[in-house]
Amino acid sequence: MYGDSATIRKILTESGDTWAVVGLSSNRSRAAYGVAEVLRRFGKRVVPVHPKAETVHGEQGYASLADIPFEVDVVDVFVNSNLAGQVADEAVAKGAKAVWFQLDVIDESAYERTRAAGLDMVMDHCPAIEIPRLGRSSG
Repeated sequence: MYGDSATIRKILTESGDTWAVVGLSSNRSRAAYGVAEVLRRFGKRVVPVHPKAETVHGEQGYASLADIPFEVDVVDVFVNSNLAGQVADEAVAKGAKAVWFQLDVIDESAYERTRAAGLDMVMDHCPAIEIPRLGRSSG
């Protein structure tokens, strides 16, 4: 419902290759770690955003989106739904082109605000699931 195939395809193929992954830490057992690995395999630069600001997959981490000293194309959100809206607002302020809320991360008002600000947005989907599907559909 919050991610038609055209928007998913656009974010994955046209929005840019620098992805800030909010909630990504060096904890290999967390979903964010594995998804970041898939994004990297598909040519994305994955920038960890986590209060610990750890280096993950060889990429310097930052405590917040605002701390990243370069442009970010897509903000991938691995935080609880009650925190996700604030992250979406930070993504708008950062100048991102798109926001991606992971599976089970849903905030309808954040979705409306983000879309109204002109960003593409997907909620309740996982890019690691969607990327392999890209080759199977003509559009």
